[in-house]
Amino acid sequence: MKIETQCLHEGYKPENGGPGVMPIVQSTTYRFDSTEHIADLFNMPTEYMYSRFANPTCDAVEKKLAALEGGVGAMLTSSGQAASLLSILNLCSAGDSFVAMNSLYGGTINLFSVTLKRFGIECIWIDGDSSEEEINAVFKKNTKAVFGETLTNPSLNVCDIEKLARIAHNHHVPFIIDNTFATPYLCRPFSWGADIVVHSTSKYLDGHALQTGGVIIDSGNFDWAAAYKQTGAFGDFIEPDESYHGIKYVETFGKAAFIIKARMQLMRDFGCYPAAHSAFLLNLGLETLPVRMKRYCENGLKVAEYFLKSDKIAAVNYPALPGDKYKKLADKYLPEGTSGVVCISIKGGREKAMKFTDALKLASNEVHVADIRTCVLHPASATHRQLTDAQLVVAGIDGGMVRFSCGLEHVDDIIADIEQALAAV
Repeated sequence: MKIETQCLHEGYKPENGGPGVMPIVQSTTYRFDSTEHIADLFNMPTEYMYSRFANPTCDAVEKKLAALEGGVGAMLTSSGQAASLLSILNLCSAGDSFVAMNSLYGGTINLFSVTLKRFGIECIWIDGDSSEEEINAVFKKNTKAVFGETLTNPSLNVCDIEKLARIAHNHHVPFIIDNTFATPYLCRPFSWGADIVVHSTSKYLDGHALQTGGVIIDSGNFDWAAAYKQTGAFGDFIEPDESYHGIKYVETFGKAAFIIKARMQLMRDFGCYPAAHSAFLLNLGLETLPVRMKRYCENGLKVAEYFLKSDKIAAVNYPALPGDKYKKLADKYLPEGTSGVVCISIKGGREKAMKFTDALKLASNEVHVADIRTCVLHPASATHRQLTDAQLVVAGIDGGMVRFSCGLEHVDDIIADIEQALAAV
């Protein structure tokens, strides 16, 4: 099926006489006819047992998301941050390291550079535009993964997925990529060599700013057994898990080893699983994803072109624009468009940028992005506030930067709002 059809029909299959719309199973528990049945589930959790880490409504949405990205399995989380965290913790323990692009979303930068450091896990930062030789040089014997972002938030760098996947695989580690801004409608990273995809489902996948959420999707393509044989890494995928009755993940679950290990170990212990009602709302957003993404991209391009004409704008970052630094990579990985997010830098720096955002009337000044309604944010004051000036520069952010997220309003109304706000600067 094409993605437009998948968004409507994957995941939930109505039974004869059953509800046509995916039902909400709002229950924490599931009842069984014997103690032996429950004991069997603790040996091999093949049924719903407790909604801290599995639920029928969430399961249907997980199946849909896995299908949209072309993976073997998915696991919903309570936020995008939780998805990023668990994707790393499923691979790294204290004393390990991983490599990550330095232009990631600000919350991810803080998670990786501060919180994971407290856990004894080192993040080695790289410029995603660096040569393969330069990136190869930063790997250590304890490096367990590479982490990137398809379209970085907010700088809108386009990740060279094939390059980073190739580098990761040459070092026998998986490549994880955050595909939040692109969504599987605009880019499917597995087809370019990525191994694990994460999303903040709070953004375009939900689309309506109704609930926070995240997801981890496993391609099933990384060969854990080969990596273990080659380097001795990822032994916890191959060797018995004593915390789960000696189960061996690769031997038992094959291609789905990563995502099932994440659920059986990490979701079991962290419990950052969404409620059934949240998954239901997410599914409503997924059903209209292709229709919405087309409009976001159309509005984004027209708004970016308008910003280019203003003498009050110092720079416009939008990879679909002719002449943009990442246009060539955008044409390769994102031929259908580069989302509705436009990144601009206003002349006059922080003070002028804040004045512009405050003068907008249609666009909401809020800590959100990728919504059906146009919204705007000043990253240096908000999402990246915790970064030092030096870190802001590395992340491609200056005081004059504004993240402008086009919604689904008529583009003429969006541009009229921009026009009056620029007049106030």
